[in-house]
Amino acid sequence: MSSFKTTMLAAAAAVLGTVATAQDPQFFRIGTGGTAGTYYPIGGLIANAISSPPGSRACEEGGSCGVPGLIASALSANGSVANVNAIAGGTLESGFAQSDVATWAQTGTGIWADRDAVDSLRAIASLYPETIHLVASAESGISSPADLAGKTVSLDEPGSGTLVDARIILEAYGLSEDDIEAEYLKPDQAGERMRDGAMDAFFFVGGFPAGAIAELASQTDITIVPITGEQAEGILGEYTFFAENTVPGGTYEGVSDDVTTLSVGAQWVTSANQPEELIYNITAALWNDSTRALLDAGHQKGAAITAETALDGIGIPLHAGAERFYREAGLLED
Repeated sequence: MSSFKTTMLAAAAAVLGTVATAQDPQFFRIGTGGTAGTYYPIGGLIANAISSPPGSRACEEGGSCGVPGLIASALSANGSVANVNAIAGGTLESGFAQSDVATWAQTGTGIWADRDAVDSLRAIASLYPETIHLVASAESGISSPADLAGKTVSLDEPGSGTLVDARIILEAYGLSEDDIEAEYLKPDQAGERMRDGAMDAFFFVGGFPAGAIAELASQTDITIVPITGEQAEGILGEYTFFAENTVPGGTYEGVSDDVTTLSVGAQWVTSANQPEELIYNITAALWNDSTRALLDAGHQKGAAITAETALDGIGIPLHAGAERFYREAGLLED
């Protein structure tokens, strides 16, 4: 066993050993995204992993290895911007957000330049890369974002990180919402419209395979439009949160070739107002072996959620509880 894994196991065991088995229930919500995306199923896996309701068997006896007394739940929501707003307003304890949205919100820059910064926003972990999907019907003839001009295109819901990124991509290709027939639908709704011939293309940012896209591809011919060239290079140069990404051929039915596009990081964020001990215990539960098995078995993107990449691309402060855990686990040095 590697020294890293031994350290992680020791840290998690120490946490479990110091928490009383008899606990009053404590509820902890995780804001995710639409049910047809990736946030929601991943949120459900993590919620199950960190929960250990009162009366549950102890971890060492084959029960849940979550936080004793904790009942976590994943809530469907509008995505990154909505989750950050809910955390700031105290209606969510935590949520998932794209790395760009989280950083802009906490620093009061980018799309948050004209509103109050969410100074209290804190990170628990970086989770996995979120791929920017530009899905087009095969019959639309769209082979580049530049071809979206004059087309009916869904940019996702208001409050979503997808909408933010779609606008950045349109601008890079010399377009705006005025140049397209813009709609603002969830990916499953946009997919239904495309299947019926009423939608040319839609944006979705999330881990692949995305359920709504996979279902659509099984019903009608689609293409995943590459986001490449000097326009993509310009985005990468201006926005450090983006990275080049590839959707492997075969991920979606009928899309046999690899498709080069962009990605941003998915992060689990919370408020500095959440108790240090609670977030410390939640972070420990996230990275124990029981959670590892749940993530690996539960979703294709689960395998990409690793302790080794937990601090990658985080542009906001860590929550004090998470920071303490990572220091003790040897992942964060002074």
